Amino acid sequence: MTSAPHILVIDDEPDIRSLLQEILEDEGYAVSTAKDAAHARKARRAHKPDLILLDIWMPDVDGITLLKEWIAEEPLAQPVIIMSGHGTVETAVEATRLGAYDYIEKPLSLAKLLLTIENALKSYNLQRENVTLRLAVQPVTEPIGRSRQFQHLRQQALQIAQHDTAVLLSGEPGSGKQLFARYLHNNSARRQGPFVVADITTHNPENETLDQLFGHERDEQVHYGLLEQANGGTLFIDDAADLDDASQSRLLKLLRHGQFQRHHGSTTVNADVRIITASRHSLEQLISQQRFREDLYYELNVVSLYIPALREHSDDVLDLIAYYSDYFVETDKLPYRNFTTAALNRLRQYSWPGNVRELKNLVQRLLIVGRDRQIDIEEVEEALGQQHRAPAPDLASAAYEMPVRQAREQFERSYFEVLMRRYEGSVNKVAQHAEMERTHLYRKLRSLGIDPKAFSR
Repeated sequence: MTSAPHILVIDDEPDIRSLLQEILEDEGYAVSTAKDAAHARKARRAHKPDLILLDIWMPDVDGITLLKEWIAEEPLAQPVIIMSGHGTVETAVEATRLGAYDYIEKPLSLAKLLLTIENALKSYNLQRENVTLRLAVQPVTEPIGRSRQFQHLRQQALQIAQHDTAVLLSGEPGSGKQLFARYLHNNSARRQGPFVVADITTHNPENETLDQLFGHERDEQVHYGLLEQANGGTLFIDDAADLDDASQSRLLKLLRHGQFQRHHGSTTVNADVRIITASRHSLEQLISQQRFREDLYYELNVVSLYIPALREHSDDVLDLIAYYSDYFVETDKLPYRNFTTAALNRLRQYSWPGNVRELKNLVQRLLIVGRDRQIDIEEVEEALGQQHRAPAPDLASAAYEMPVRQAREQFERSYFEVLMRRYEGSVNKVAQHAEMERTHLYRKLRSLGIDPKAFSR
């Protein structure tokens, strides 16, 4: 059951506030009201509205000033519709230039107002979805595969999607965990709500994950985290193993009570969001090492779904190659190239250590660098060789010719670069592997000139 869009009505006239509240609630919206800027700030902190109706002329602070204040915090987190009975063309132009969705004159035409609200919500949701799609690892679609195993997996996902419970997805990197999370969302009762991805593998400094997931309150200003951005929809957390202790504690409270507090905040926020998490690691093993909370694990793992590696359903390789070939020809305007039977057979027998993500990148590379319309087995072998370079040379013999400090530095650089590639830039995972404090590891990486972002997905 998803929540109705929440509208905040800000107007100093009690009759207008009560009339709009009554009408909008009859239309199925959830409504809160504020009579001035002070109450508006408080209401906006207490519950992230999906849309704001904002009067210009108010007793303490005018609507344009309030709009500027919110924009100074961050880009508008919701569409704002300006209302005024004494406005001018200049006022309307200023409001829309600042980022207001539209400007409506009083006395209000209710038919026009309701249509504007409906269009604003649709436009904002579409804009938010387009941003998410641009950031997606692969094009959004139904998981591709006709093998019996994959058909059974899709059927499992469809069954799970009907129940509004937490889901834990496991599987190797690149196997399609995010794709299945979106598939669950798109086939659930929350499909009209947002699908928000929290990729926390690159957010390791202390407190940054708290701010990202739960938002923060500082100096009377509020920053909405991903949980509030996902309200009414689904939040996908990748990778759960990267959650720090403080984030694990807050997430546990959210799952148990449906409420949370922003970082540095005292406001209790109600959350209507489905949590789907993924992990490429064994959380049970992390629990035994006291790196992950056992009680949180059981809250996240109400239902589990294992996404198999591509080598486990190799019968689907040919369908994936056909799909990505058509996709890149259509979206990137790359020339179409035909795979020979020998080339396809080689790819079908290949082990795909990088899974579907590796296959996608390989197809794209072959379409870009190809010289003719046919892709033969020799070109495939060359591409596979480039994709998996030979291991780094043994440094031991060369190190004996160096001073000890230089040899140690060279070994450390090689050591941490290998770990960074293995864990795709996750400082948290490298620190756990090396048994180092993260702050010490950050200093070490800086001294060696290693940028974790260069290794991230």
